[in-house]
Amino acid sequence: MSFTPLHGTRAPVRVWTDPYAIEEQALRQLRNIGALPWVQGVAVMPDVHFGKGATVGSVIAMRQAVSPAAVGVDIGCGMSAVRTSLTAADLPDDLAPLRGAIEAAIPVGFAKHDRMVDPRRVRGLEQGGWDRFWRGFDDLDRRVHQLKDRAQHQMGTLGGGNHFIEVCLEQGGADDGRVWLMLHSGSRNIGKELAERHMAVARRLPHNADLPDRDLAVFLAGTPEMDAYRRDLWWAQEYARRNRAVMLALLCDVVRGQLPQVRYDEPISCHHNYVAEETYDGVEVLVTRKGAIRAGVGDLGIIPGSMGTGSYIVRGRGNPDAYCSASHGAGRRMSRGQAKRTFTTEDLAAQTAGVECRKDPGVVDEIPGAYKDIVEVMAKQEDLVEVVAHLKQVVCVKG
Repeated sequence: MSFTPLHGTRAPVRVWTDPYAIEEQALRQLRNIGALPWVQGVAVMPDVHFGKGATVGSVIAMRQAVSPAAVGVDIGCGMSAVRTSLTAADLPDDLAPLRGAIEAAIPVGFAKHDRMVDPRRVRGLEQGGWDRFWRGFDDLDRRVHQLKDRAQHQMGTLGGGNHFIEVCLEQGGADDGRVWLMLHSGSRNIGKELAERHMAVARRLPHNADLPDRDLAVFLAGTPEMDAYRRDLWWAQEYARRNRAVMLALLCDVVRGQLPQVRYDEPISCHHNYVAEETYDGVEVLVTRKGAIRAGVGDLGIIPGSMGTGSYIVRGRGNPDAYCSASHGAGRRMSRGQAKRTFTTEDLAAQTAGVECRKDPGVVDEIPGAYKDIVEVMAKQEDLVEVVAHLKQVVCVKG
């Protein structure tokens, strides 16, 4: 489908789903965003849903301004995936030991590594820039300096919530049954701490006093506050990228330990909570993608469903109306609290049948039924991406 305009906004708001299907809270957010004087335009992805300040599944192009709430608190959150040489026939019948080995190698939830990961000791991990990267921590907002040790020990850890590690099988085509490894995570606690501190600063700035939603407060170009935010933002985005790279290398090593014949293709990695400097119609803008991936011409991306439905590897079509973007996943259709009230562990077991994963009360809020239909989401963005591969998980690790 192509987009539908959302009427009654100052800046163009283009929607890649039925506007009448969007929850009222999210529609109100989109109208508030479209009213901001700095906004050049907004692209709304088919997985859109209510979020803090800005809607999840929104792409916002601003001139000389950026809203930290339009990035989100998990700065740089995103996906990584790699195709292996293995096929389904190479996997053991019992996948529980593989899941256990992954959980032993990569801390999940609030856990962290006992010792800081030494990149030189991780096979296949990029070696460049680590000293420079960690030196950059000392330039961050002074209020997070006491968190350096925690940030170092959380490098290469998954976290909780909707973050996951999966072993997947390709569905259909010439590579039917090919094994992929995939993971979803971001900048861990340090990204959240930085984001919340800058959001609080932005709310207090005089030019944000009359906004329809104080959570949409912005920083303006050429100000010390903007400079400080962008410094911390770029570092946190790099932390998230490196965090996924460490985990993917550890994950590959786990699989290699059990199936030594494995070989790996070049990995794919993409942020879906981040800021980028881009140009459209000759206008330089700061594009915030909160729950959206870049889908420029030829860009490879990853769009996951829920823990029981599967995911897609995609190639961008470079649609400028969407600021060269696509959805970041299926998107929630109910809150975590509502999911816990609606579903049981029996429902979870039924909806994740055939997947080696947790099926206990701690992950009921991640049940597939709490998410939108990923097949429908993909059908609504055929003008944004083309499907390269459809994957179905057989192992899913949750925090």
